Amino acid sequence: MIIFVTVIHIIVSIGLILIVLLQTGKGADMGAVFGGSSSTIFGSSGAGNFLTRLTTGFAVVFMITSLTLGYFSGKRSSSSVFDRGGQQAEQPARQQPIPVPQSPASQGQKPPQAPPDQAPQTQKPATP
Repeated sequence: MIIFVTVIHIIVSIGLILIVLLQTGKGADMGAVFGGSSSTIFGSSGAGNFLTRLTTGFAVVFMITSLTLGYFSGKRSSSSVFDRGGQQAEQPARQQPIPVPQSPASQGQKPPQAPPDQAPQTQKPATP
């Protein structure tokens, strides 16, 4: 439903822009009064009434689709990252100890193990 209303809204928006651009301004007929030719498609006042009614119709449909989309966007319930963030922060991930491969020379000896509550210290790589 929302997708259908959105498509209608976009089509009406483009149509409304085109209809407004087709209309002539109030001062366009002044050139015809003093002998100049008016460059309108429909004549000096031929399509004024038709384009006015068409603009009104498109504007009404545009307002209805705008209100409908606004209503549906406010009605939709969505959860945000902030709503779910508290649940994940309470359960920290446990780190599994990484097994260290032994060299063949030290097979008989046990390597020193770090206590389970301490993570082994790693060296930072050199930055260029």
